[in-house]
Amino acid sequence: MNSTAVLSAKPIKAHHQGIATILAFALLPLSGFATDIYIPSLPSMAGQLQVSNIQVQMTLTLFLISYGVTQLFIGSLLDSFGRYHIALWSLMLFAVASFVIALTHNIWIIYLMRIVHGITVGGVIVAKRAYFIDLFSGEKLKGYLSMFSIIWSTGPIVAPFIGGYLETAFGWKSNFYFLGGFAAVLALLDYVYSGETIQNISAFKLKSIAKTYATMFSTLSFTIGLIMIGLAYSMVMIYNMTGPFIIEHKFHQSPVVAGYSSLILGLAWMTGGIIGKATINKPFMGRMAVNITIQIVLSVLMLITIRYVSGIAVMILFAFLIHVAAGFTFNNFFTYCLSLFPKNGGVASGLSGGVNYVIVSVMSYSIVAALPAKDATNLGWSYLLLIIASVLAMLVLKLKKA
Repeated sequence: MNSTAVLSAKPIKAHHQGIATILAFALLPLSGFATDIYIPSLPSMAGQLQVSNIQVQMTLTLFLISYGVTQLFIGSLLDSFGRYHIALWSLMLFAVASFVIALTHNIWIIYLMRIVHGITVGGVIVAKRAYFIDLFSGEKLKGYLSMFSIIWSTGPIVAPFIGGYLETAFGWKSNFYFLGGFAAVLALLDYVYSGETIQNISAFKLKSIAKTYATMFSTLSFTIGLIMIGLAYSMVMIYNMTGPFIIEHKFHQSPVVAGYSSLILGLAWMTGGIIGKATINKPFMGRMAVNITIQIVLSVLMLITIRYVSGIAVMILFAFLIHVAAGFTFNNFFTYCLSLFPKNGGVASGLSGGVNYVIVSVMSYSIVAALPAKDATNLGWSYLLLIIASVLAMLVLKLKKA
C-alpha cells in the first residue's frame, strides 16, 4: 500500500465524526476486556483444562507480551499505511481468535490465540489513540489524552463483573464467546461510521523509523515516563493474576465475589485517573512526590495490618487505595508521554503502550513466580517492590530536571 492508496482509502465523513469518536473511545478498553473478563474464571480454567495455576496465568502473560511488542512496531506501520484498515482487520481477527478459544480444550491453542489477541488488540488500540492525535490539537487534544486512562478503566470495572456472572452461569468459555461477539459488533459499526484519519503519511523507511525511535528513547523524561507507566499498571496486573486465587482458594469465596472485587479495584483505577485529570495543571513533580509517598505508606500499613487482621475486606481496602494512587501515576505519565511527539502520533502511541506492556509482562510474571498467589501478604510485598522501583525512577527523573 503506497501513499496514494492510503489517501484514497475511505475517508472519515464529517457528519460521522461524532459517532466515530465515540467508537474510538469504546475500543480503548478492549485490552482491559481481553484480560479482565475471564479473571474470575482462572481457577476453573485451571481445573477444567487440567493445568497448573501458573500455566493458566500464562494466558495473561502471553497476551501482555504480544500486545506490548506489537505496539512497539505497529506505530510506524500506522504512520505509513494508515489507521483505518489495520484497525478494522485487527478487530475481525480478534473476534475469530475469541471464538477459537471458546471452542477448544487445548491449552497450546489457547496460548496461540492469546498471542493473536495481543497482536490484534495492539493494532486496534494504537490506531484509535492515533485517531485523536490526527483530528484534534491544543487543549482539546490534551483533554482527550487525559481521558484515555479514565475511559480505559471501564474495562477493568465492567469486564470482571460480567465475567463473574458468565462464569457462574455458563462456564469460562462464555467469556470468550462474549469477547468475540463484542468485537464483531464494533467491527461492523467501525466499518459503517469510521474512516481514514491520517494527516501526514510517513514513508516506510527503516532508517528513518529507527531514527525516530532513537530520538524518543534518547529523551530521558520520555523513557522514565514509560517506566513509570509500566510499574503503575504492573500493580493492577499482579492483582489480576493472583487476586482470584486468593479470594477463591484462601477466602473460599465464589467467582462472582472475585468479579465484584475486581470491579471495585477498577473503580479505584478510574478514581486515580479522574484525580489525575483534575490536577493536571498542578506542578508535576510536586503532585507525583506526594503520590509516591502515599503509596509507600499504604503498602507498609498493608503489610503490618494483615499480620493481625486477616480478611478479604482488609485486602481489598488497601488494594483499592494503592490502585487509586497507581491510576493517578498512570494518567499523569501517559498524558505526558503521548503529548511529547505530536508529529509521530502513531509511534508515540505505540511506544507508550508497548513499552508499558513489555514492562508489565516481565515484572508481573516474575513477581508472581517469586511470590505466588498464596495470600494477601504476598500481594502486599508485590506492591511494595513495585513502589520501591517507582521511587528509584522518580529520583532519576528529578535529578534530570534539576
